[in-house]
Amino acid sequence: MGVGKTLANTYNSATGDYEYLNDKDSLVKTNVKLRKNDMIYLHSKANELGLWNFPEVIANSNADLNSPRILRYEIQFNYKTKSKKVIYMTDYNEIPKLRDVAAQMQKLIAQSINDAEEALWE
Repeated sequence: MGVGKTLANTYNSATGDYEYLNDKDSLVKTNVKLRKNDMIYLHSKANELGLWNFPEVIANSNADLNSPRILRYEIQFNYKTKSKKVIYMTDYNEIPKLRDVAAQMQKLIAQSINDAEEALWE
């Protein structure tokens, strides 16, 4: 997630590498592993929400994907034989149902990562 050409917040489930800007705009680098159940849940929700049918880019017509003002999410699921990457711009408003399911998928991923990170500190 981020604005402009770089993503300030990134997570790689294969390695657990997690980088994000905290509320003081400081870059935090940590390692957060999702449990197998979390991964199964996210993959199940991706299928349920139709991630495989999403367009590669969910953005308004003529949108600047590197806009310094619009928050951009890049969601990627990798499997042995296929992968799916979706770029979702948060100002998207052309198809409300598509916007809603993309936002829902983004929130589910973020919540799973945040829950796993909080479990590290308990």
